[in-house]
Amino acid sequence: MHLPLASQIINLLAAIMLLLAFAMLTQRRILTLINLFAMQGLTLTLSTAVVAWSSSQPHLYWSALITLVLKVILLPSILHRLIRKLNVKWDVETLINIPTTMIIGIVLVILAFNVALPISTLAGNMTRGTLGIAMAVVLLAFLMMITRSKAVPQVIGFLAMENGLFFAATSATHGMPMVVELGIALDVLVGMVILGVFFFQIRERFDSLDIRHLEKLKED
Repeated sequence: MHLPLASQIINLLAAIMLLLAFAMLTQRRILTLINLFAMQGLTLTLSTAVVAWSSSQPHLYWSALITLVLKVILLPSILHRLIRKLNVKWDVETLINIPTTMIIGIVLVILAFNVALPISTLAGNMTRGTLGIAMAVVLLAFLMMITRSKAVPQVIGFLAMENGLFFAATSATHGMPMVVELGIALDVLVGMVILGVFFFQIRERFDSLDIRHLEKLKED
């Protein structure tokens, strides 16, 4: 049967997602960061399609299509348009230097695998090993959010965290109900529109996207 082949493909795509998460964690250029997010979305699309093929669940093909349209085409296009209008090219300011961030990221990956190990041993062959990677992707995205001082990379980190959660859902439980997936997609899209307005408000008020300037509002 095609189940062993599907398991190997999913494990390969999971490894690619983890490598992309590390690449996003160390990336300074915002344009490249958006492209890496789009590549992660494409990897998530392929893994969802493989799960749909191996488990014979047609609704997962719709999930893969939604992921492709939303996270590979629509959201990266919105982010590219935002940074062009805001004239943002680099994110050179990080709260922790890159080597230290990488070390912390490796520790988080080890932690994620240890936490996911008891669950993985109870899961099927397809999900064994992928839950740890999915949790590692979530933790690395969260680390990127807290180590960046600019608003745009933090939003990309939030979206990458959602990628890890969605990958865990598709690999472990073969997806969520379609109504839930559509609701999540709509929430993410609406959230991006609101954050786009938020970016312009920060830029207009402080002439910068550094969120540390928001501390000045405490005195107002």
